[in-house]
Amino acid sequence: MSLASFAVEMRAQADVESILDLVRLAERLKSELRHSWLSSGRRESVAEHTWQMALLALVSHRHLEHPVDIDRVLRMILVHDLVEAEVGDVPSFEVSARKLAKAETEQRAIARIRDMLDPATGGEIFALFQEYELCASPEAKFAKALDNLEVQIQHNLADLSTWEEIEYGLVYTKMDRHCAHDAFLRDLCGAVKRDAEEKMKAGGVDVEAVKRKLSP
Repeated sequence: MSLASFAVEMRAQADVESILDLVRLAERLKSELRHSWLSSGRRESVAEHTWQMALLALVSHRHLEHPVDIDRVLRMILVHDLVEAEVGDVPSFEVSARKLAKAETEQRAIARIRDMLDPATGGEIFALFQEYELCASPEAKFAKALDNLEVQIQHNLADLSTWEEIEYGLVYTKMDRHCAHDAFLRDLCGAVKRDAEEKMKAGGVDVEAVKRKLSP
């Protein structure tokens, strides 16, 4: 074997090992639990949240007022919570030191993930994560909207006893701003919100009182 061939072989082996290392890391997302519960009564994993987001993207993207590159959206969804394999999931309403440090710890984690892989693959994952975080592109805005919609859809499917009281008000505040830029997303948001209201009313929650608390 020539020196050049040997170098190619070694590079290929290194790439194989780095891919396997990433998959071993990402496997943790199957057991990393979120603050969302399934209709079956167990908590949702990060991996399940990611899958449902991807399904939402696939079935809804053709209806958007503003078209997106669905391939890029799906790739972005795949990596948007990858850092949680290292740093865990932090609920949006949590008040804690780890919540304050969330952005910084996630940036360190995505840099480590980038450096695990070959430059092209690691660079792509890193760029997709940053694009999602900045939420400036049409694809990132769509993905961010679906992230928030999926949370509420899953809450609507779970028993109301799994909701924190603070989450009653989030029905009216968490989704809207991420869906405001597109007519179809606004319609989808409205339908998800109506489902949530019906669930709360059926569970004895005073929906009008919840709304009054949100008024200035």
